[in-house]
Amino acid sequence: MSHSKDVFAFLEHERRDPDVYPIEIRRTEFREIYKPFDQENAAEQADRCLDCGNPYCEWKCPVHNYIPNWLKLAGEGRIMEAATLCHETNSLPEVCGRICPQDRLCEQACTLTTGFGAVTIGAIERYIVDEALKQGWRPDLSRVKPRPWSVGIVGAGPAGLACADVLSRNGIAATVYDRYPEIGGLLTFGIPDFKLEMSVMQRRREVLEDAGVRFRLGCEIGSDIRPEELERMHDALFFGLGTYRPVEASLPGMEKGGIVPALEYLIGQTCSLYGLELPGYPHIDLAGEDVLVLGGGDTAMDCVRTAVRQGAASVTCVYRRDKENMPGSPREVKHAMSEGVRFEFNTSPLSLRHEGRQLTGLEVVRTRLVASGEGRARPEPIEGSEAVLPASALIFAFGYRPSPPDWLGALGVDTDEWGLVRMEDRLPGQTSNPAVFAAGDMVRGSDLVVTAVADAREAAFSMVEYLDAMQVARKSA
Repeated sequence: MSHSKDVFAFLEHERRDPDVYPIEIRRTEFREIYKPFDQENAAEQADRCLDCGNPYCEWKCPVHNYIPNWLKLAGEGRIMEAATLCHETNSLPEVCGRICPQDRLCEQACTLTTGFGAVTIGAIERYIVDEALKQGWRPDLSRVKPRPWSVGIVGAGPAGLACADVLSRNGIAATVYDRYPEIGGLLTFGIPDFKLEMSVMQRRREVLEDAGVRFRLGCEIGSDIRPEELERMHDALFFGLGTYRPVEASLPGMEKGGIVPALEYLIGQTCSLYGLELPGYPHIDLAGEDVLVLGGGDTAMDCVRTAVRQGAASVTCVYRRDKENMPGSPREVKHAMSEGVRFEFNTSPLSLRHEGRQLTGLEVVRTRLVASGEGRARPEPIEGSEAVLPASALIFAFGYRPSPPDWLGALGVDTDEWGLVRMEDRLPGQTSNPAVFAAGDMVRGSDLVVTAVADAREAAFSMVEYLDAMQVARKSA
């Protein structure tokens, strides 16, 4: 396909995001809100890239994607080549194209951000990979030579899947264990379908299985398989278990009820949507309720937008700082606002109000931001500004802390005082047990999907190095 690059395309064409479905559809349906680009849209937007000599977008991206290169290929219609290049640095490009906060990463670093509008990198990444997979794209493994090793991967979330991808491309047999019935971990069960549909992860499973990765789902390490048994079954292990323990709050009145746990709420909704049953995750329907969500991150946005789609009477997000200081993606906040979520900024909770055992409201106090020696402004209560917000359901969405399983110690894997897996000063990703590697949130703490992918890929390359060294040592013994 001939294609003439217009170096001034950014002047002729404004930044354009994919179209979204009408608000009346978005507020009631659990499906991705963005319509996909077609070839014409993708090429037009890709051509806006200046192909900077030192591309800031690549450096800002945690996996250091070859962004200008695959934008150029997309502009030329060379989708299969573009998809191959996407996968050279990223094991889950179609996922990152959907849920990465590009507005805080690659697109924020785009040279065109100030004045012209950043290139729509995420939407084009999604288009490239979706279209290539439709056309039958698969990684070319024809030159991969099998290595005589077996690796067990615990956790089918982004870290585990990224590790399995790298190992399969290096000829190492990988088996992924996960307690959920589908792959993806919280990608699948914790992120609502209006951001990432389960079918995306099911398609990724097909790609990985075609590459030789095996999955044992609905399998709990510690009960279905003992950790010592798992260690005997494989030459090395990788853990990507994430963080599941919620950051707790303590407010007067909590003991009387009305609290909805964020993670249970999101997972229960996904299970209900797909007719799945997971112990401990019932479907919590907030239709007709006055819902308050405390927190300002992406989990809070997932909760408020889920409540809207369930038909809540009102949905309000309460955050103790201002909009500019919210830790979540500005794009997600914008979508929540457009879908009817009310925001109470500079507002801090004080206590729950009940009539009998029924939650009726939340007492709050308004705050102002004051300078802090820690660098980030801290909220300070304003005397006399107390008020009561009506509520019949209250969701805490303050994030998650490490939740290391008890059996880690049985494998000689050390954790620090916060519960994070301790890394040794050897190979990247290597734990206190040289044959056990780890990455993602259980090492770093709650973070982005793309950072979990980046860390896990690095750990997987370390595993290849470790296993090859073990082979040499055995031959020389």
